Amino acid sequence: SDLLDGIRKWYYNAAGFSKLGLMRDDVIYEDKDVKEVIRRFPENFCNDRMFRIKSTLDLTMRQQILPREQWTEYEEDKFYLEPYLKEVIHERKEREGSAKK
Repeated sequence: SDLLDGIRKWYYNAAGFSKLGLMRDDVIYEDKDVKEVIRRFPENFCNDRMFRIKSTLDLTMRQQILPREQWTEYEEDKFYLEPYLKEVIHERKEREGSAKK
């Protein structure tokens, strides 16, 4: 619904990471499953992600945010790790299940 989408956009903007040029999945906690997904990613994806993170660290140290036109927009952002993360978690659970047998 429009109301729910409006709330999502408000929360997305309130979180603040978009003002630093980050995407939602850039700020996800890197547990062993996330690290495995990143390891499997093509090099250009990893380089883009690291660039966004390093740029954010630089901005944070200078206590700045990006100009408005460089913010990550809600419509542009995507969960780029999610499909791969589900796959890695499924594989890990299968391995753990077969190890118990």
